[in-house]
Amino acid sequence: MSGDALLSLEGLSVRYGAIEAVKSVTLAVGEGQIVTLVGANGAGKSSILRAISGLVPFEGRILYRGQDLRRLPPHRIASMGIAHVPEGRGIFGNLKVRENLKLATWPRKDKSEIALDYQRVFALFPVLYDRREQSAGTLSGGEQQMLAMARALMSRGRFMLLDEPSMGLSPVLVQAIFSVLREINEAGTTILLVEQNARMALRAASFGYVLETGSVTLSGPGADLLADPLMRAAYLG
Repeated sequence: MSGDALLSLEGLSVRYGAIEAVKSVTLAVGEGQIVTLVGANGAGKSSILRAISGLVPFEGRILYRGQDLRRLPPHRIASMGIAHVPEGRGIFGNLKVRENLKLATWPRKDKSEIALDYQRVFALFPVLYDRREQSAGTLSGGEQQMLAMARALMSRGRFMLLDEPSMGLSPVLVQAIFSVLREINEAGTTILLVEQNARMALRAASFGYVLETGSVTLSGPGADLLADPLMRAAYLG
């Protein structure tokens, strides 16, 4: 991938005590792309997203629009337009759907644009409009995932880190989430996707990286990885 990538990782390593979860990973995400990280549980995928968001210390370099993210606090990284939808969704269950969305807008000063973004997310996720006065903790798993994605969009993040969006969802809801994911991308949001459903992820992605025990072992266009015999045997069944 070209050197003008929106995000690039150079020799990224993440350690938890004596355990090296990510081992000198180098990868890039181009503007407007969906790039996916696939691999078994414990391969280091979520740790990469957490490092980008400033949630865990790391070695190596993370460059976003050419700026090194090392030592920047998470709120500063978020203010640069990086929105993280974590595994487990991370919504506030005791707050209403509307209040969860409002929280994402606190650093913003563009009130008229915020109003337009509410219209946008409710058009993408009509069920959230219907449930806007409902406590988020009473939503279904699929609705909570939609809320987590909508909240990231309300922050005006132009680069979304999306961690396991299909986890625990029915096949019908998985299809719905991926359909919205494509819409979000087509509207201008770049996405780095961690996803257990490798087949769905690679169909959606323009480029993919396969991680095994913290290292990239395979990379290429999504369609090429789908057709790769080693990939099919290991992850696609």
